[in-house]
Amino acid sequence: MSKPIYHGVDHHVGNTPLIRLNKLSDLTGCEILGKAEFMNPGGSVKDRAAYGIITDAEEKGLLKPGSTIVEGTAGNTGIGLTVIGHARGYESVIVIPETQAPEKIQLLRTLGAEVRPVPAKPYSDPGNYNHIARRLAEENGWFWANQFDNTANREAHYKSTGPEIWKQTNGTVDAFVAAVGTGGTLAGTSLYLKVQNPNFHAVCADPYGAAMWSWFTQGNTDTDDGDSFAEGIGQGRVTKNIEGLRVDKAYRIEDQLALSIVYQLLNEEGLFLGLSSGINIGGALRYAREVGPGKTIVTILCDSGHKYQSKLFNDEWLRANDLDPRFPLESWIS
Repeated sequence: MSKPIYHGVDHHVGNTPLIRLNKLSDLTGCEILGKAEFMNPGGSVKDRAAYGIITDAEEKGLLKPGSTIVEGTAGNTGIGLTVIGHARGYESVIVIPETQAPEKIQLLRTLGAEVRPVPAKPYSDPGNYNHIARRLAEENGWFWANQFDNTANREAHYKSTGPEIWKQTNGTVDAFVAAVGTGGTLAGTSLYLKVQNPNFHAVCADPYGAAMWSWFTQGNTDTDDGDSFAEGIGQGRVTKNIEGLRVDKAYRIEDQLALSIVYQLLNEEGLFLGLSSGINIGGALRYAREVGPGKTIVTILCDSGHKYQSKLFNDEWLRANDLDPRFPLESWIS
């Protein structure tokens, strides 16, 4: 027998299972499947982007032993960069909007990142967390991951997420649904699957207050239609990772629908997820109701609910923000 080969944690990103979402599948007559990205080493889908960005930079000579990675992030990409970076010999400096869940900031510090919370400001403002990260890289000679416009992010999903879904569904996947943060997940996965099947549909699930629904349906980036509490998604501009992507359907998803889904999955199916996963699944639900039964629809279960317990799973916070975890999911399905 040949000697087994073992690897460190950085080699165990991806190859996550597809989980059938039983109630929604049964209600719609479609197979609605969630890619369990919370099972990645850093606990989210952003581990794929982090691994792709780091290995691409290594191949280009931009990262060397002892280098420091700096990034502006809502949290999960920073966690992935820190975990995978440590496994490959790098330090990390994470610039994060101070509006993000405190659990994320605490976890980043526990993992060993230098965390710099900053006021939340729009991309057009020089004080935006992405611009601060870029300037820190320039001033200190650090590597700026630049997840929004570094297409190594999209390429990581083209190389891993798309092929995994194609293989796991035996080529029967009809549609892939994802919200847009950087755009890497939706673009990279969909571009691969469109090559395999010209009839495949790419579907964007956009929270209120984000611009991608307007971009894909109307060709503009208007965002004057509300707001969302979902973290890590909701984009106001067309990033490099989104450029060139043709989306077949796009939906606006309400926070209350997403929350109803999150609580149904927790209470009835044992899945503990964050609100961005609820937005994604809400998009899959809307698509299933629109196209009818018999389709196989895959979406992303971005991360677990552990990092959102002070908000999504806090009755006082929910009441203060007019969200009801007991609002029946069936009321959204007509």
